[in-house]
Amino acid sequence: MDDQPTTRANRVGHPESSRQAYSSESGATHGSLAFPGASGLLFEQAMAQTRMAVCLTDPHQPDHPIVFCNAAFERLTGYEEKDIIGRNCRFLQGARTDESQVARIRDALAKEEVAVVELLNYRKDGSTFWNALHLGPIYDESGKLKYFFRSQWDVTDIHEARAEQRHAKAMAREVSHRLKNVFSVIAGIVNITGRSMDARPVASRINERVQALGRAYEPTLDEAFMGTIEVGQAIRAILAPYDPEGDRVSLEGNGVRTEPNAISSIGLTLHELASNAIKYGALSNETGTIDVSWHHERDDHDRRRLVIDWKESGGPTIEGPPETGGTGFDISETLLSYSNGTLEKRWDRDGLFVRIAIPIEQ
Repeated sequence: MDDQPTTRANRVGHPESSRQAYSSESGATHGSLAFPGASGLLFEQAMAQTRMAVCLTDPHQPDHPIVFCNAAFERLTGYEEKDIIGRNCRFLQGARTDESQVARIRDALAKEEVAVVELLNYRKDGSTFWNALHLGPIYDESGKLKYFFRSQWDVTDIHEARAEQRHAKAMAREVSHRLKNVFSVIAGIVNITGRSMDARPVASRINERVQALGRAYEPTLDEAFMGTIEVGQAIRAILAPYDPEGDRVSLEGNGVRTEPNAISSIGLTLHELASNAIKYGALSNETGTIDVSWHHERDDHDRRRLVIDWKESGGPTIEGPPETGGTGFDISETLLSYSNGTLEKRWDRDGLFVRIAIPIEQ
């Protein structure tokens, strides 16, 4: 790179021209935007106060040198004005700068187009930062190209957050894969044990519950790294096999989130409710329906909790609660108790109503 020496006098002269170019560019694009009081002083004050790093380059000089930079540009790069003026912007590039992004810049300069790129730049002390660079041409009153405007913004934090998110998602996919294998192994062990003990119906019931847990967890792992998951994903996955036509179970509660550790008890409880509905409740005939909704609320002690309501309608008439609660409900209540959750059951004449409530931290 051949740096072009520029004197202080030259440097001062260029912003004056650039002010005219800004006005001209606006006029060429949007009509006349001149306003009373427009002056070089306003330009200087604006450039001094803005937090965005800004520079102008001259396409008519060899190697497209920088002819103006503001104080924010100096702070961002660590270079002083005397180290910047007269140099091509590539002095901020380094070994890990993406050449494809540099090529996009060269293409925009050649075609006199606006471009927005993100590339890794290097400060004077050798440290790096991710630069969101916006560049575009500036024309004079006659439409002749005068300068290229470049604004730089440090987006390092955003890039690091993206990298962490990609890593977390990759880990979640790996966990999901391993979890599926674990559920498959458990199912195999249960089947073998059931056959050896001549208890295949029992093994089948256990495997139904294992599969319900698998359906509950699978759609939530991609979000688990965020600390909370969307409840609706798990609920839909659990209940989908029981409503293949999509017209018997109504779901409401989009956007509600909770901790991942609540999924086990939620998944198994909803599975037991759906199994019960197929045998005795709203899904045991051709007309029954189920409404499932979920929301956050505060309990009597002002603690937040997740509430899931299950309401059956149109099934066989219910005369009262069954003589026994059933193994499924017993399992669900035991699991919920580990999370300080509760299971409220009400056998209304037109259908079973159940409320699941689980305290939440986040």
